[in-house]
Amino acid sequence: MSTTEIGQPAPDFDAASTAGGQQTLGDLKGRKLVLFFYPKDSTPVCTLEGRNFRDLHEQFEAANAVVLGVSRESIRSHGNFRAKQGFPFHLLSDPDETLCKAYDVMKQKSMYGRKYMGVERSTFLIDEQGVLRREWRKVKVKGHAKEVLEAARAL
Repeated sequence: MSTTEIGQPAPDFDAASTAGGQQTLGDLKGRKLVLFFYPKDSTPVCTLEGRNFRDLHEQFEAANAVVLGVSRESIRSHGNFRAKQGFPFHLLSDPDETLCKAYDVMKQKSMYGRKYMGVERSTFLIDEQGVLRREWRKVKVKGHAKEVLEAARAL
């Protein structure tokens, strides 16, 4: 069940970050937050999505927005992925799916007839006071980062 609702405080979190240590929502008060959930490090579509956010990173910074990626992989996997792709933003590790469940991104998927639970590509825009302002679910990567940037600028 989703705990996310537009106009309400975003679900708090406490997750391991490639920045070292833990990252919480409270640490980011005073800045907008773009929280994008993706299924798996180093896969083609997830890599493209990360690169799109990377390529617009300076513009997100100019809009007072922090970008953070989230998936279930380990910090080690995230660190390798981040280094290889030159991501200027950090990645959060959510191996127990606490953050994924709080934002209701765990969905039943199917591949080759096999059903499994996986991360639905989703992005959340949170304002400087920690209030959820926009969400994108079932994200299609093409043009998505630019759309999120425009929404961050409009806040």
